[in-house]
Amino acid sequence: MEDKFNKSEEEIKEELSPQAYEVLRHKGTEAAFSGAYWNEHGEGIYKCAVCGTELFSSETKFDSGTGWPSFSNPVNLEHVELRDDDGYGMKRAEVTCKTCGSHLGHIFDDGPADKGGKRYCINSVCLVFQLTPEDEHN
Repeated sequence: MEDKFNKSEEEIKEELSPQAYEVLRHKGTEAAFSGAYWNEHGEGIYKCAVCGTELFSSETKFDSGTGWPSFSNPVNLEHVELRDDDGYGMKRAEVTCKTCGSHLGHIFDDGPADKGGKRYCINSVCLVFQLTPEDEHN
């Protein structure tokens, strides 16, 4: 993880698609079943699309049936931050990248009970997926 994040907002906007910028920097969301990773089954690491911080592992990814990538846990709790979100008449927790402050999605209490019961519901446009070397050749 980077010690200090130093991209300007202008640099971030230039590097991202308009949809990714809206989701990551303005707390938008992508439509269910539209993102690149909701049905991804390869082995690897999901990183923040803005700063490259490792956020989630394919080992904790599961099919929630919601149409967004869902994970039971982050790679490291120090890489994400949870913030209260009372928007849209709901009380929930927003998940952000602790390094760059980008919005990633939300966390819910309806994940697999055997994995702690949490579901990190994350927008695909917020992530960059890096296959593990052995999976890249399959």
